Amino acid sequence: MGRSRRTLPEELLLLALDPTTGTTAQPQSLDLGLAGAQLVELALAGRIAPDGDRIAVVMPRPTGDPTLDSALELLRRRGSPVRAVHWIGGPRLGLRQTYLSHLERCGMVHAVEGQMCGVLPTTRYQATDTAISREIKARLDSAIRTGVPPDPRTAALAALAHAVGLGKHLYPGNEGRSSRSRLRDLIRHDPMGGLVAHAVMDVQNGVAAPPRRGAAGVPAQPRGSMARAAAH
Repeated sequence: MGRSRRTLPEELLLLALDPTTGTTAQPQSLDLGLAGAQLVELALAGRIAPDGDRIAVVMPRPTGDPTLDSALELLRRRGSPVRAVHWIGGPRLGLRQTYLSHLERCGMVHAVEGQMCGVLPTTRYQATDTAISREIKARLDSAIRTGVPPDPRTAALAALAHAVGLGKHLYPGNEGRSSRSRLRDLIRHDPMGGLVAHAVMDVQNGVAAPPRRGAAGVPAQPRGSMARAAAH
C-alpha cells in the first residue's frame, strides 16, 4: 500500500486531534474506532471481507503498512472468521499512541513536550500541515451538505466518526445538531463501515463481550440476541 493515500485510522486520528490543545477528542473510545478503521482499511485493500457479522481474511498478503499488517496477521492467526464486535472489543489499549507515533514518523504531526502542574511530563501533538485536516473535514462537510452518497472511504470515515462520538467535536453546539444527525445518517452508505461502526457502539454500550469459557471449556452464550437493537 503506497503512501500517496492516507489510511482511515490516520484520517480518523487527524480528525480527532484538536489543533488548539494538541490533544485528541474522545480518547477513551478512539482506540475502538482506530481498531475499527483498521478493519475497514483492510477491507478496502481486499485483505478481509465481512461474513455476516464476522470478519474473514480473504487475502493474507501484507499491505506494506506495518500497523495494518500487524492487525491482518492477528486476524489470520485466528484461523476462522471473528465477530467484528469481539475483535474491536479485544485488548486494543495503546492503539491511539501507536498511531500518534506513526503519524509523527510520517511527518504529519510533531510532538510538543511539556509539564502538567509544573511536575508531570506531558506530550501533545500538533499537525504539521493543518490543510490536511481541513481537507478531511471538508469531505465530511460536503457529504453532509449535499446529501449525495459519498464514496465508500468517506462514508466509512463518517460512520466511525459518529461511532466514537466525534460529532460533537466536529459540529459543536445547537447549531451543529443537524450536521451531527446527518453525520449519523451517512452510516448507511458503506456496509463494511456500518458493520464496524455498529460494533464500536456495541462495545461502548457494553451490549457485547468476547465469549467467556465456562468450567468445562464451553463458550458462554452471547448476552442477548437483541443486543445490537438495544444499542440503537
